[in-house]
Amino acid sequence: MGEAFSSSRRTEILQALPKQTFDVLVIGGGITGAGILLDATTRGMNTVLVEMQDFAAGTSSRSTKLVHGGLRYLKQLEVKMVAEVGKERAVVYENGPHVTTPEWMLLPFHQGGTFGKFSTSLGLRLYDFLAGVKRSERRKMLGVQETIRREPLVKREGLKGSGVYVEYRTDDARLTIEVMKEAFARGAKAVNYAKVEQFIYQNGKVVGVKVRDTIHGAWYEIFARKIVNAAGPWVDTLREMDQSKTKKHLQLTKGVHLVIDQSRFPLRQAVYFDTPDGRMVFAIPRDGKAYVGTTDTVFEGDIAHPRMSSEDRNYIINAVNYMFPTLNLGIQDIESSWTGLRPLIFEESKTASEISRKDEIWQSESGLITIAGGKLTGYRKMAEMVVDLLNDLFKKEGVTRFTPCVTKTMPISGGHVGGPDRFPTFIERKTAEGIKRGFSKEQAEKLVRKYGSNIDRLYELASTHGKNGSDFGLPLDVLAMIVYAIEEEMTVKPIDFFNRRTGALLFNISWLHEFRTPVIAFMEQYLHWSEEETRQYREELEKQLIEAVVPVDVR
Repeated sequence: MGEAFSSSRRTEILQALPKQTFDVLVIGGGITGAGILLDATTRGMNTVLVEMQDFAAGTSSRSTKLVHGGLRYLKQLEVKMVAEVGKERAVVYENGPHVTTPEWMLLPFHQGGTFGKFSTSLGLRLYDFLAGVKRSERRKMLGVQETIRREPLVKREGLKGSGVYVEYRTDDARLTIEVMKEAFARGAKAVNYAKVEQFIYQNGKVVGVKVRDTIHGAWYEIFARKIVNAAGPWVDTLREMDQSKTKKHLQLTKGVHLVIDQSRFPLRQAVYFDTPDGRMVFAIPRDGKAYVGTTDTVFEGDIAHPRMSSEDRNYIINAVNYMFPTLNLGIQDIESSWTGLRPLIFEESKTASEISRKDEIWQSESGLITIAGGKLTGYRKMAEMVVDLLNDLFKKEGVTRFTPCVTKTMPISGGHVGGPDRFPTFIERKTAEGIKRGFSKEQAEKLVRKYGSNIDRLYELASTHGKNGSDFGLPLDVLAMIVYAIEEEMTVKPIDFFNRRTGALLFNISWLHEFRTPVIAFMEQYLHWSEEETRQYREELEKQLIEAVVPVDVR
């Protein structure tokens, strides 16, 4: 087993990197990079990953938070992709049931809508077949009355019925961090806030990178036999640095999501519906909220801080009011929001929503390997494809010590609970244990559900730091979460904790308001921040809070 994935030891980890030559260096700490890190490490490759922001800070914390097989791609006849990605949904669920949950999705059809009964039934049946869906989760067709019973808010005028099928809801940022932690536990290295500023070349071949620690300012040189560019929306920035950007390049499209409290939008079940302009939108219940998205428009702007326009916001509000006409939602009902970018591969003459979600691998003359495109659901398969290529390249160089891919049946960090079927029993057992350790039943159960098999470490940290928490006015569960986030999830800043480690910025803003002051005070003492650092991190959290609550870019 590897060392602790701790922000207290982050500098130490960075300082050790220049002392060796790695087999593989991965640039980009989103779900694609994390998947490659885990796959390469488990095949015996000595692998390191660097991320210029926090892990999952780009696209991988800004998706629709569904591990879904891409039903809408059937419309574009991308049968092979639907089959491949559809099968991967179940793999992601099996390996991480604590971050993935099956969710029945209602697909209503109305007079004059995009889909009718026949096309919906046929599409869902084909989807079940291609994705190899297990019998208990196969699609069902419902009449008007049953549709209304399942979701009373759905538009009744012209309603002809619906289909229901299973998708998988996920916490995208936590899925990413769990994959990263599994790789780290198996000997990989990974560091956030470490930005690649330059490539290092020898005889025209890329052999390393110059990395700047954006927290403390130090520079490090890291060398590797193979370098993989998995930087999502930034892949072309790195290709330009490598002078290898070609006609084939990224087309960034923007997806926005709004979060509304269940008191204003009492959605009973997930709904996937078409809008008057023929686009498809998800409305999904989650933790006392309902969230709705997404748009699909071409994006040009600051990649690190994508903002939605008032048109994006109004489009989603109008879509909700069209499908759920009794709600009369207004912009004042938005509690939080997020905007994400899809790094798609540009195709001439296609609109934003028609561009394929296919992934592609390019290799430049310098040897830089770039992976672009793809979807969250297919991350493991994409990683396998990239590492297969690395393996082939190593073989050509006479290196044959690496083994085949083993990630298909490998639980990720927190997922070592005996599979989804045994997870409920695991929750019960560990909740009872938590109660004995001083947690309330509700606190313990929430922690077990969220952290899965890592719960023992949280309990251990809570008992070690219990008194410390009360000094700061932190309840035992919040204390356990923040210490665990620092010591085992390389949480550097308050925004890392409140957004990507807990999701509170998106789904529990009142909890964030309640605990931000004591959490910042705790982190300041625990991580020995200067007054200046504390001020800076507090301001950064405030800024992102304002952006989430007042989403529109008014520039």
